Amino acid sequence: MSTTSTQIGVGRAESRPTPARRSFWTSRRRDHLAGYLFITPQLLGTAAFVLIPLVLVVWYSLHEWNVLAGTFTYVGGENYQSLLDDRNLPAVLRATALFSVGLVTVNLSLALLLAVLLHQRLRGTMLFRTLFFSPVVVSLVAWTIVWGFLLQDNGGINAMLRLVGIDGPNWLRGEGTAMWSVIVVQVFKNVGLNMVLFLAALQGVPSEIYEAAEVDGAGRWRQFWRLTVPLISPTILLTSIITVIGSLQVFAQIAVLTQGGPGTATTVLVYYFYQQAFQFHHFGYGATLSLLLFVIVGALTFLQWRMRRRWVFHES
Repeated sequence: MSTTSTQIGVGRAESRPTPARRSFWTSRRRDHLAGYLFITPQLLGTAAFVLIPLVLVVWYSLHEWNVLAGTFTYVGGENYQSLLDDRNLPAVLRATALFSVGLVTVNLSLALLLAVLLHQRLRGTMLFRTLFFSPVVVSLVAWTIVWGFLLQDNGGINAMLRLVGIDGPNWLRGEGTAMWSVIVVQVFKNVGLNMVLFLAALQGVPSEIYEAAEVDGAGRWRQFWRLTVPLISPTILLTSIITVIGSLQVFAQIAVLTQGGPGTATTVLVYYFYQQAFQFHHFGYGATLSLLLFVIVGALTFLQWRMRRRWVFHES
């Protein structure tokens, strides 16, 4: 009887169906593949236009490339030593810092003021919004050329000042006016973008918060600093990062309006890099200057991003 039972058990074991083989393309793997395919164009673009050029800039900074003679010589750290010995670099960095601080301060302050005024929902709001935003979509070179004519010694601004008995200076050739003229031109060009971002942030603040603050006796000024500014601080962080990076990369305005003058009063780092690389044909030293700009932009962006933990409001 035990033999029969054993045979029955063996028969049952042999009759069990074999488990189906698991397919390689599971739903999870298909989702991962779709995700990688979607981000592949962005990865390829980043590699082609960011990573590879950055590696090449580092490579060029270790060489001296003479285009006219057709030579490409390895010089090691000589370009970096030239960076430390460059007597013009402190003045260039001061001009860059002055332009950046002036642009960021005036741009963000004016953009926030305009956004607060347009948020009042008064008559003509749409007209003024379009008026302030329209320079953003205008060609940068065309905008700068027009302002170049207006800021000349016999230009339109001084002509209007003469009507009221004021003899205006040569705005683009004065030591004290050239930099601030470029800053004002750039502020008017891009203030509309930050204004729209601030306006969108203000419209996202719940009105119930202001009603509760009024019940508690808070005035408009206290509401602005205690409620509005903290609630729109993420937008302030975003606009400050965008504006700082843009201020450090300014070139067309300097090239069209002042060509870095008078002297080196408006020679910012990007324009100085252009002069060294494409006017004096020091491509190795120009690549070194571009790496210095990359380090400065990266450091400031990292510093601003770290500061968000202390003064940026998060709903969570």
